[in-house]
Amino acid sequence: MVLDLTASSVELTRAICDIPSVSGDEKTLADEIEAAISAYGHLEVIRHGNTIVARTDLGRAQRVAIAGHIDTVPINGNVPTKDIEIDGQPYLWGRGTVDMKAGTAVQLKLAAELSDPVVDITWMWYDNEEVEASKNGLALLAADRPELFAADFAILGEPSNGEVEGGCNGTLRAVVRTHGVRAHAARAWIGENAIHKAAPILSRLAEYRAREVEVEGLLYRESLSAVRIAGGVAGNVIPDACEVEVNYRFAPSASAAEAEEHIRSVLAGFDVEITDAAEGARPGLDAPIAKQFVEAVGAVPQPKYGWTDVARFSALGIPAVNYGPGDPHLAHHDEERVPLAQIDAVERGLRAWLTSH
Repeated sequence: MVLDLTASSVELTRAICDIPSVSGDEKTLADEIEAAISAYGHLEVIRHGNTIVARTDLGRAQRVAIAGHIDTVPINGNVPTKDIEIDGQPYLWGRGTVDMKAGTAVQLKLAAELSDPVVDITWMWYDNEEVEASKNGLALLAADRPELFAADFAILGEPSNGEVEGGCNGTLRAVVRTHGVRAHAARAWIGENAIHKAAPILSRLAEYRAREVEVEGLLYRESLSAVRIAGGVAGNVIPDACEVEVNYRFAPSASAAEAEEHIRSVLAGFDVEITDAAEGARPGLDAPIAKQFVEAVGAVPQPKYGWTDVARFSALGIPAVNYGPGDPHLAHHDEERVPLAQIDAVERGLRAWLTSH
């Protein structure tokens, strides 16, 4: 098939959602995007792996980076898409409709149509966002082609219910280990049960009260959760090891180093290994260009609780926000669905700002 970038954003969403692109398997969709966008002479098109970049070069005073990932979490019987109605409101149902192919579809349509925007634009559609950071297409592009990230402002098309979500929480993962002594379960007193020793870890996490932290006028809610527990040898053996994996979502006022210090404080006395950490992103909504954007789309800024690639731009000193159709609560859900009206509204908002501010 050939993507038709003159179609409506809704139809374009349907088309790209119906091309499976689970993380690691984005080549087919990347090929389609490259072929479609290369037909537009006002754009310089650059391919880096399965990441596609399309840039205007009009000599404008400011440049905006607008990015969206093209991968999804695994499909679970929810492709192809279908039209549904809830309380009289039309939706498009299926994997990727929320996270985040509706946002990507809007971007593709506008990239094709806006040959004379009031700012120069660097459009980025990238792979492997849903998996480990070492595979992230945006991160790999930044390492090889950092000059492509030059911008005064950045927008990620992550689902935000058609509102503006500023910055994002940081995220940290840790493995907390307990150690014991193996023994026959019939003589349990001979050994030391490592799974039992994990009980205080779970108690501390269950009793933990997550903080709410105000950052530049937005109230970020943190969370500290056990996300995995593993242990055991056999049905008749006292286990000598147990692991509890913990995920900490921390407000962007804190650094990853400060988040690690907090985790170690909460879990003092236990063997804690930090396995992954990503800095959050401050909202950056005090930048004049960010204020213009928020005013143009008529949004009331909200905090972004999940981590998104806005953090990559924030780390470069570029204010960045999330703005896309879809309810974040339905991201990765088997009933993932997006209101058609939100797709149209986000397209109108972006178009208005990019052509008149």
